[in-house]
Parts: sequence; C-alpha cells; structure tokens
Amino acid sequence: MNADASREAFLQAMAQTASTVNIVTTAGPGGRHGVTVSAMAPVSAGEPRSILLVCVHHRSPVAAAIAENGVFCVNVLRHDQVHISDCFAGRVKTADGDKFSCARWDDAGGSPRMSDALVAMACTVMLIQRVGTHDVVYGTVDALHFGSPGMPLIYAGRAYAAPGPLPGAPVR
Repeated sequence: MNADASREAFLQAMAQTASTVNIVTTAGPGGRHGVTVSAMAPVSAGEPRSILLVCVHHRSPVAAAIAENGVFCVNVLRHDQVHISDCFAGRVKTADGDKFSCARWDDAGGSPRMSDALVAMACTVMLIQRVGTHDVVYGTVDALHFGSPGMPLIYAGRAYAAPGPLPGAPVR
C-alpha cells in the first residue's frame, strides 16, 4: 500500500520503527531542564572525540537551555524505567511537581546524570541546527557512565518495549 507523505502518514511510518528512550538533561545559566526523547543517534565514533546528536522540539524550554548552557547529558533508560520516561514526557507528575525527583541524579560536567541509567553520555554542544520543528543538537561526548546492567527501554509501535534475543540468534 502506498501513502502520501502527510504528517499523519509519516507518524504512522515512524511507529513502525524502534528507538531507545532517553532523558536529555542540561543545567547551568539557562536553568536545569530535562525531556524524554527517542531521536538520539551516534554520528561519529572517532578521534579525538565521539559525536552524537539529539533532536529537541525548538519550542521546548529544554532546547533554549541546552543552547545557553552549552552542555547536555543523554541518559539511556533501562527497560524497567518507564515511569521516568513518562515523568519527563509530562504524562505523569511527581508529588512535589519536580520531575527530577523521580530518579537519583549526579553531576556530569554540569548536566544532571541519572545515577542508574543504563548508560549516560555527558556532552558539550558542538553545533545546533534548526531542522523543521526541531533543533538538532550535536555534541562531543566528554564522559560515559555505565549504570546497572539490563536491556534498554525502547519505543516501537507507539508502545514501550524491551528487546530480547531471537530464538537461535547468536548472542554477541
């Protein structure tokens, strides 16, 4: 079946893909902010530093804060951390009204780093480009933190899921 490239058709197509669920945080003169994102990808595993990108809606206060603070941290959620994703996506409110109270935090080069994320990547902003409705933020990875082992939380088919090995597939 062919479909036009309307916004609705595009969103339906994207629902057929899978992405890790990440909390992007920042802190500094622009304030402490965080948001749930699925648009995160490695750009280069290179010398002298690795680079990744995240996409944040340009009207989000998080986008402005990242630009002003010059740093951010990508916290990749484990499969058992759905509540944290929902909190930072604004679907669930904490009792005290501070979404940061739904998890424990440490400092990562100025940005909040989840103490128990699957992995956290502290970054310095390298470049920000407006593309459509989002700011694409490129960052050099300054530090990595590996939390408790587990499987990543993924978002696919408009639902949370956790990956698992396929029967007979080699484990690497």
